[in-house]
Amino acid sequence: MPPATRELPMRIRPRARAVGRGLRRALPACLALALAVPLYACRVELARPGAPTTWPAESVRRWQWQWQLTGALDPGVDADVFLLDPVATTAAQTAELRSRDRRLVCQVHVGSVLPTDPDADRFPARVRGSASRRPESSWLDVRQWDTLRPVLADRFRLCRGKGFGAVALADADGYAHRSGFPLDFDDALLFNRRLAELARALDLSPGLLGNTEQVTALAPDFDFAVDEECVRLRRCAKLLPFVEAGKPVFHVEYTGSTEDFCVETVGYGFASIRKDRDLDAWRVACPVL
Repeated sequence: MPPATRELPMRIRPRARAVGRGLRRALPACLALALAVPLYACRVELARPGAPTTWPAESVRRWQWQWQLTGALDPGVDADVFLLDPVATTAAQTAELRSRDRRLVCQVHVGSVLPTDPDADRFPARVRGSASRRPESSWLDVRQWDTLRPVLADRFRLCRGKGFGAVALADADGYAHRSGFPLDFDDALLFNRRLAELARALDLSPGLLGNTEQVTALAPDFDFAVDEECVRLRRCAKLLPFVEAGKPVFHVEYTGSTEDFCVETVGYGFASIRKDRDLDAWRVACPVL
């Protein structure tokens, strides 16, 4: 595991700062209590198969989660929510997780394509742009909705068919990168809203992965958010519209100690974990208070 580093505190709004001060006083005792009390004492009822995942507002601060995209899937991780790759994950694995009352979220890359994707040949050259954040991947021209919609709908149907009840939309922020297309903020807003509507039409709960610059505009359209490294990047406050609406924020840091960043993110109301960047089974979770 990389050596732990202590992150500098970010500037936060007065209400969040006050919460953080209170937690710094209470966290040592609460941490011990959280480790001693079973995490599933307050579990809420899981949606039936074929229905979108629900996220009760009264449970927003209780979720524990796992994000695993590489390595052998560990179904025994002590988490309520699993964010997984829908291609690599089998229906048998999702059935086992559902039998344990786990909520299942599939990660779908909606704004980029890899040449090794099973459906790569369905994306014509005219919608493929510059290199995306993933090695060998290309950004997609999200303005070409009529071309992208049927392919993305099938990606969502794969999730639904394997037993997932929610979908996290990755790479939907090409406008903020050199995508090879003249994409702007409004192009991305329209694309994301169309995706959220498409997910709901296919009985999936939509979640926003990244794209923090559009959170304020998109929080009403999505049921949850997934964030990477908001503490290191000093942007956690941008995710507050989800928390204030009673919607979960699933957050991960790849550096630092949970003893440092949990105080801040638990204060915000996030479900936070420490992971390695390859997103294998290893994790350390912040306590649920």
